[in-house]
Amino acid sequence: MVSKRNLLKKAKEIETSKIVSEGEEVKIDFSDIKLFNKWDTNGITVSDPGLKSYINLKPIIVPKTFGRNQNTRFWKSKQHIVERLMNHIPVSGHKGKKHYWTSCNQTGQGHTVMNIVIKTLMEVEKKAKVNPVLAVVKAIEHASPREEVVTIQYGGIRHPKAVDCAPQRRVDLVLRWMAQGAFQSSNKKKTKIWKTLADEIVAAYNGDKKSVAISKKFEVERQAASSR
Repeated sequence: MVSKRNLLKKAKEIETSKIVSEGEEVKIDFSDIKLFNKWDTNGITVSDPGLKSYINLKPIIVPKTFGRNQNTRFWKSKQHIVERLMNHIPVSGHKGKKHYWTSCNQTGQGHTVMNIVIKTLMEVEKKAKVNPVLAVVKAIEHASPREEVVTIQYGGIRHPKAVDCAPQRRVDLVLRWMAQGAFQSSNKKKTKIWKTLADEIVAAYNGDKKSVAISKKFEVERQAASSR
């Protein structure tokens, strides 16, 4: 089990050791900073041009901002993508217009959620044989919908209309679908949540229709295509 206190202590030590004074200038070297002190994110790039500004991969050890950017516009894009995944685990969102999961199944401490994500990334690395952060990024690119359907009402008549999906909403929908798919596979079962979440990420990374996020993407885009 990874200790949050040890991670924060390690982060402080690395940050202090990377500060080098050169005359009046102060430079900080982030090249050796790894996520959870395990995985390097410096070489990972986002190939989807619409998502480049909305998937944050800055070098960080503990992805936890404690909501400091909540009052800032588009504050989600300032968070590390792994932290956004962590935030969807305790609250995986609605399914339709109802609370799909009750509060007793959707609670937990930040330390518990962080340990779940660490175990998930380790499982992804074991199954996909790649950097797990890269697998998460590619899974988001593969499973993010480009179109969705809205309902327009004229008088008493309603009809669906296809619209383009905003980039930040594309990321939010994928993370929500991944969290819901993982809980659907582990709730009231003996399978651990990090194993089902790892399976969901690996399936989306491979573009497999077994992924809940991939199947939801095809369903949404099929409805949009029929509503043009």
